[in-house]
Amino acid sequence: MKKLSFLFALVGLAFTGAASAADITLYYSPYCPHCHHARDFFVNRIVYEYPDVRVVQVNVMDQKNLPQFQDVLKKCKYDSGGVPVIVVGDKCFQGYADFMQQELRDAVEVDMDAAAKDKAAENKKAMDTDPENFKSKHPDRQNAITEYNPDEQVAENEKKNDRTHSTIYFYALLVVLVVALGIVLVRKDKKKK
Repeated sequence: MKKLSFLFALVGLAFTGAASAADITLYYSPYCPHCHHARDFFVNRIVYEYPDVRVVQVNVMDQKNLPQFQDVLKKCKYDSGGVPVIVVGDKCFQGYADFMQQELRDAVEVDMDAAAKDKAAENKKAMDTDPENFKSKHPDRQNAITEYNPDEQVAENEKKNDRTHSTIYFYALLVVLVVALGIVLVRKDKKKK
């Protein structure tokens, strides 16, 4: 029986993992001063504080992006089309001011584990102390910021669907193997008795 308990614990670990930071989508207009401040906060702070976060910027002045912006306004239940609109995980924010920074950080951390939150606090402290030095040591973090392109998004969604199917098949196979191993172990235990 101890073998079976160990086996099920192993399966549980396979299905769990460290939680990561929520992704951020920023809907902005190039002519909006509040949008510039929000973009500055995400580009120069958040991506450095949270090494797993990704920021997608969506220019609402680009006609190709309007359907997505209208969808997010409906999802967030906003009547006005004012920008910036910031979506962090499942939480929506409309507008931006410096006093919102902690609330935005809290939204990013919702699904993070304790170790990731500690790392973020450590990064924030380093950024508060010497931002230029910290940024120079982590230049790759600028790659976490992308501009939304609807044509590229269609291709990315297709790739995600392929990965999702592969993941489902992997876990289905894992479950089958674990069940088979459990049956073998139970039979061995019965034969010993």
